[in-house]
Formats: sequence, C-alpha cells, structure tokens
Amino acid sequence: MLNAIGVTVRFGKRTLFEDVNIKFNKGCCYGIIGANGAGKSTFLKVLSGELEPSKGEVSKEKTERLSVLKQDHFAYEEFTVLDTVIMGNQELYNIMKEKNEIYAKPDFSEEDGMKAAKLEEKFAELDGWNAESDAAVLLNNLGIETEKHYKLMSELEAKEKVKVLLAQALFGNPDILLLDEPTNDLDLKTISWLEEFLINFENTVIVVSHDRYFLNKVCTHIADVDFGKIKVYPGNYDFWYESSQLALKQMKESNKKKEEKIKELQEFIARFSANASKSKQATSRKKSLEKIELDEIKPSNRKYPYIDFKPDREPGKEILQVKNISKTINGEKLLNNISFTVKTGDKIAILADNEIAKTVLFQIIAGELQPDEGELIWGTTITNSYFPKDNAYLFNSEDTITDWLRQYSKDPDETYVRSFLGRMLFSGEEALKKVNVLSGGEKVRCVLAKIMLSGANFLIFDEPTNHLDMESITALNNGMMKFTGNMLFTSHDHQLMQTVANRVIDIKENEMIDREISYNQYLGIE
Repeated sequence: MLNAIGVTVRFGKRTLFEDVNIKFNKGCCYGIIGANGAGKSTFLKVLSGELEPSKGEVSKEKTERLSVLKQDHFAYEEFTVLDTVIMGNQELYNIMKEKNEIYAKPDFSEEDGMKAAKLEEKFAELDGWNAESDAAVLLNNLGIETEKHYKLMSELEAKEKVKVLLAQALFGNPDILLLDEPTNDLDLKTISWLEEFLINFENTVIVVSHDRYFLNKVCTHIADVDFGKIKVYPGNYDFWYESSQLALKQMKESNKKKEEKIKELQEFIARFSANASKSKQATSRKKSLEKIELDEIKPSNRKYPYIDFKPDREPGKEILQVKNISKTINGEKLLNNISFTVKTGDKIAILADNEIAKTVLFQIIAGELQPDEGELIWGTTITNSYFPKDNAYLFNSEDTITDWLRQYSKDPDETYVRSFLGRMLFSGEEALKKVNVLSGGEKVRCVLAKIMLSGANFLIFDEPTNHLDMESITALNNGMMKFTGNMLFTSHDHQLMQTVANRVIDIKENEMIDREISYNQYLGIE
C-alpha cells in the first residue's frame, strides 16, 4: 500500500496542492486528472520519490517494489532491448549481472562459488529463470518483434523505444505501478492490449492520461487535481465527471437559494428597522441573516475553449469523389488505387496500418500534395479546411497571435479577432504572444480557431487531439459532433473516434475496407 500523508508541494509562492492525504489500495487503478499545469506529473514524481514534497511524506512497505514509466527515451542507448526491460526490476538485473561476472572469472575461487550460490538462491526467489522469457512475451505483446530483442536501444525507432520503456515498467509484476501518459505514441492495437493488461493487474496502478476512453476502461478511482487539493472519487472518468458536475450544480443552486433569502431578509430589515412595532422582527431577521453562509466556490484550474465549426453554406448533394489515388514517396507506395465517395452527412474515420499513409491522403485531399495517379472531384458547393498533423510550417513568423489569426478572418477588426481568441483561451496579454514561441497545445488551439473562421463545410483533421489537455479535447469532441458539414479525420482518441464517425475507411497494405458503421462496431466491441 502507498500512502500520501499531508503532502504539500510549493514552487516559490505558488502552491500546486496542499495537505493531500490518500491511501492507494492494492487491486485499484487510480487515474490522476487535472488541467495542464495543475500538478499531475509533479504528484507522480512525489509518489515515486523523485521529488521531495514541501511538506508531508509518502510511505510504502519496504518490501514493496515500485515501478515507474521512464520518460527519457535515450537513457538506455548502450543496452540491449531485453536487458532494458529486465532493468525494470533493478535488484534482479543487478544479481544477474553480478553472478555472470563471477562465472566469467578465469580464476574462479571457492569464495566465488559460495557467493554465486547465494546469488543463485536470491535469483530463483525473484523468478530470475523466467526473466528473459517474461520480458520477451511483454515485448512481443507490445509489438516489438523477437529479432529486435537483442538489438541495442540506439538501433530502435522512437516509437519502439516508447514500447520498450513501457515493457520495462510492467516487467516483473511490481507492487505499485506509476504511469505518466502511457498511451502516448502507441498504436490502437497496443493501447487495447495495455488496457487489458491493467484491467487484469492485481496490484496498485496510478496513471496520468488525457485519454478519456482509456481512463474509463481501466480506472476504479479518479484523483482530481484542482482547487489546490487532490480529491479521490470512486469510479471511472465518466462517473467523476457526472459527480463533480452534479456537486457544482448543487452548490450553485444552494447558493442561489441562500442569496434569495439574504435579499429577502435585507429588504425586510431596511424597511422595518426604524418601525417600533416591527423592530423585534427586524432584530430577529438580522440574527438569521448573520447565520447564513454561502458555500465557497473556488475558481477551477480547468478552462474549456469554445469550439464550434459553423459552415457558411450548406453542402449540396455532390460532396467529394476520390478516384484511383496512388502515391509513392521515397520508393514506398503509401497509397495504391484508393477510391471512395463522400456522401451527405458523412463523418469518416480514416484508419491505416501505415500512419504516414493517412497523412499523405489528407495532404492530397487538402491540396497540399499532388497524387502520382488519380483525381479528386469536388462538389461545386464545397469548401474545405485542413488541420495538419505537423502544423509547425504555419507558425514560421514573428506575428502575434492576433495578427496571425487576423489574416484568416473575414472581419479583420482587432476587437473581433481578440474576442474570438478569448473564446480559445487567449485573453489579454496572451493574445499578443509571438506565434513562433507557442507551445504545442497553443498552436493546436490557433489552428482550430483558423478552421472555425474559415466557414468551410468540409473539414479534414489529422490527429487534432495531439498536445491538447482533456478540457480542450472534450470541447473539440463536442464541436466535431455538432458540425453539420462533412468530415474526414483520424485520431488516437478512442472516444472521439466513436462519438464522431458514422463511417470507417481502413487502408490496408493490399486492400481498402469501407464500412458505414461506428468505430466500436468496426473494432468488434459493440
């Protein structure tokens, strides 16, 4: 069991959270949620011992092993993939290394033999004889092929390193598992495997994630970092959301009733305090007034942007025909004779075994890339707007956010543009920041603002949830659902895919699957 006892974290004058008391129980999975900057990852660092709290302590049983998903993808470059995974149990790895060094001695002594025997005993206790096979199974389940297990980490691609470090964290059945954004850079198949692993995991899991579907699937509790506190709710993310919204609504309604009562008492006192016959009643009401206390409703760290895509005109019957599109890049054929017709009301989720193939298809449809073969036939009423996966090229300027967005606005008036930016959480001085210094999430909100101003009736989204916090993802999800035009999109956010798409196109190596069903139906889980 892991306990946070009176934990407070301050940086200078800023307090992230204070007096946190939580018992993390065995067999439970706790999802840590909160706005960007609220202190989710900081709290994980405190729990892992990487960061000392300003006040309070974290305790666990000495015999319990705590495992953390490492974020430094270059920390193990000189080690083999298999050894990197086994390092998840550092004690076991150290014993393996030490006994191998002893056996490799050319002058193996009796003393070495006795030491090796003790190490072998401890090695067996830690299930060391199964370590390599267990590590290999984890790696295979996460999509790292057997032929790569003895390669050096430096030889792997970035997305493969992510999977190896996840295998390292999961290795050896740790008593406490700390995971910070474990689904980042994982494909849908691997995320699904991880969900099942965590559902069946019998020890304690504490996870930070922006993936709402993932949190709903694996979490038994939600720890909400907000208002300078961390409050634990039983249930998954959806249950937390409903509970917290209900509590806030009840508090506001209670305050409204109290405010009405206060106003009524104040009016009576003002009217009759000078009236001798009513003075006793006025005094009694003064006492009643003093007893009424409004519930303190602190401002939340959470801020939801207002995302609403309104087309300037309704699309006609002819939307888009994609006819026999093929594209080869650097000798690799990414698209091979792709054809489909977008019909009225279609919001199509695009899947592909090759991530680059989806991006190339979107670039061709958006007019940013020419196909080698084939053509696009657009309806005469259709205007499109494109959200690129890599948006860096849009921000190579010294413009302020206001000036940058003004170039895409039909109304160039600064007041109009600034009010629009305010809805996208760029208020006051924020709207005067230079676009070339914006964070990933800020750039995404800028591109979404650009798309909203376009008035397009055909939208193309390539991984729009990347870099966004949960509040912005929720707002985007709702905006995409409400949109009355047509849409092509792809995302690793399961809930967004399920709630927006009415059709799925899956581009395989040798075929294309096109079905008018929901995302869950396509995956066979509904």
